[in-house]
Amino acid sequence: MAVKLRLMRMGKKKQPTYRVVAADSRSPRDGRFIEIVGVYDPRPDPSSIRIDNDKAVDWLRKGAQPTESVRKLLEISGAWGTFRGDAPAAPAAEPASEPTKATAAKATAKATASKSTAKKATAKKAAATKSAPEADDGGESEAEAPADEAADENAEEGG
Repeated sequence: MAVKLRLMRMGKKKQPTYRVVAADSRSPRDGRFIEIVGVYDPRPDPSSIRIDNDKAVDWLRKGAQPTESVRKLLEISGAWGTFRGDAPAAPAAEPASEPTKATAAKATAKATASKSTAKKATAKKAAATKSAPEADDGGESEAEAPADEAADENAEEGG
């Protein structure tokens, strides 16, 4: 029996979620399976990937062949690296579960804060650029300096 690790479509119409399953290669896509290895939900941003790495590596060692899409998910979760014998792969920066409302609110707050911080930094750079020539001349701009020198010369001659 040839075993494949593949996706099994679940969910409502136009709202897919997938199970990563170990199944006989001859069984239909949404049909009979041997074991559920994980869950993949592509709709949230970033997508949610929950894979039991121990089960996945166990099936891979038994000779199960992953489909291309499942192989990519296994690479993201770190199970593929463990199977290949690479360094102990830590899972990528994918969330372990769907983001909650509190997590989404924090992300929005951070984005807003970073935008306002960027605006403040831009304003500070602009102010520093404007004040830079004044600092070089001791508080005088380049246009004022020649006029002041001429006035100083006239005062010395007259007095």
